Amino acid sequence: MDAVTALTRLGGISPAGRIVALSSRKRLATAVRRGQIVKLSRNRYCLPVTEHGLGYARELAGHLSHLSAALHHGWEVCFPPEKPQLIVPSAVEVPAGIAWAVESTRSDLRPKDTDGWATSRLHTVLLCARDLPPRDALAVADSALRHGDLTATGLLDAAHAWRGAGRDRILAMARLADARAANPFESALRMLAIESGLDVVPQWEVRSSGLVLHPDLADPIRGIALEADSWTHHGAQSADHDRDCERYNALVVAGWIVLRFTWTQVMLAPHEVRATLAAVLDAMERGDIRVT
Repeated sequence: MDAVTALTRLGGISPAGRIVALSSRKRLATAVRRGQIVKLSRNRYCLPVTEHGLGYARELAGHLSHLSAALHHGWEVCFPPEKPQLIVPSAVEVPAGIAWAVESTRSDLRPKDTDGWATSRLHTVLLCARDLPPRDALAVADSALRHGDLTATGLLDAAHAWRGAGRDRILAMARLADARAANPFESALRMLAIESGLDVVPQWEVRSSGLVLHPDLADPIRGIALEADSWTHHGAQSADHDRDCERYNALVVAGWIVLRFTWTQVMLAPHEVRATLAAVLDAMERGDIRVT
């Protein structure tokens, strides 16, 4: 695939190696030369929406917020925003020539809620939890914990301390956030599973056929393992695919129901994932599927 599509699938910010695995070095270099991808540092690339947003934030004395702030902090997201997302002071009038190019909200941020030209790491996660769809909010919270920029305890304490609209949403997301999610793909699949009634946890340990397995998501009570299909997400590496097949087979031997979902299904056709999960739960309820 082209490098821009690859970077988008990887969460909007990524090291070169992961982009190349889905695309190629030549396509990445071409996209950088054309301004379709921005090189942030020696081995870090992002989409230009983040860099454009910084310019608008400076011009308006505002701050990057929500997904734009998440990307600025180096966190992967489900989908980068189409336009830079900003918070501007209530006294600032956004010129018509800029208004069409950004998604802006008015708010007078406290100094502790900002970090340079973006909302602080903690405030970014809280705003995303309050304002974004659950899938996108969970991906941001998971990314923040995965990168070590926040702790689960600190996030939960801040959620309890929140005063104002959206407190219940923020608390729910803080309780779900988990550093073990490998990427937004897995975060999105986990949210779909939770919404479908499964009690899933990332990287649950299963021992089978002499192997120690850690499926992407597992419902230990029901014996259901969910895999975010790495063949599609990480590229066509045959050795990796062989190992995946060995893992899936070992899970089945251990008595688990194993369901595999592609990035396209999870991100672009979530109704298909929900339908599959609902069908499996219905079949288990009827006794048509049994786990050992």
